[in-house]
Amino acid sequence: MAGDTDAIQHAAELIAQADGLLVTAGAGMGVDSGLPDFRGPQGFWKAYPALGRRAIGFEEIANPAHFQSTPRLAWGFYGHRLTLYRRTRPHAGFAILQRWAERMPHGAGVFTSNVDGQFQAAGFGAMPLAECHGSIHHLQCSEPCSEAIWPAQGFEPEIDEEQGLLANDPPRCPDCGAVARPNILMFGDQAWLPRRSQDQEVRLRRWLDRCDRLVVVELGAGSRIPSVRRFSHAAVIDRQAVLVRINPDAPDVPRGVDVSIAGRALASLQAIDEAIALN
Repeated sequence: MAGDTDAIQHAAELIAQADGLLVTAGAGMGVDSGLPDFRGPQGFWKAYPALGRRAIGFEEIANPAHFQSTPRLAWGFYGHRLTLYRRTRPHAGFAILQRWAERMPHGAGVFTSNVDGQFQAAGFGAMPLAECHGSIHHLQCSEPCSEAIWPAQGFEPEIDEEQGLLANDPPRCPDCGAVARPNILMFGDQAWLPRRSQDQEVRLRRWLDRCDRLVVVELGAGSRIPSVRRFSHAAVIDRQAVLVRINPDAPDVPRGVDVSIAGRALASLQAIDEAIALN
């Protein structure tokens, strides 16, 4: 069984008593689906050896300037990720979360920093779902010439993996013809259009207002980019909720009433689900 037995049991009790489930998720949520972990330059370069040969790190390539200066390099990276995310099947932990939500009067809401669309692929699309860093499955103008955001459907990247470059033409803005880019918040990004993410968060906060016995289950959210942890902390304070933090490396929790589980997402969710079934 993943994590401490007492913590697993406590988490199971909190989830069984809740009327709403807020799922907050970082990059660690996708690891069990087989998605790469960009922890440190060596981990990133293992996933993208062509960038490693150029000594280009994640923070450098994840910069909007490349869509204007070297668009085939930028789309070589993001096009590969788009194809990977389209093909990846969400792991069984997503179905466990859905099953818990179905038993609660107010169901579930999701706040995630992940841009991969895994929650939508797992069937969470009808629930309040906020992608605070945007989505790779939506595009915007790289200039940008307007506030327009549109789906990436129809763009099929062809990647020269040896060179790490896009082999076909990059997508273009339908209004001005400039190279399009993913509607993702990147490093040093002054051109990201946040409207879609902001609208999602408004809907999520309206859902939160309906919950009286909220439980927050946080999965794989680190502290280096603390967007998810901040939202989790604010939610438990504002809503008088309890946090269940699942993280293999940094499971520390802000209060004594919160639950800390040192484990990966899938194994920990399975362990909690088994405990719920036994109660």
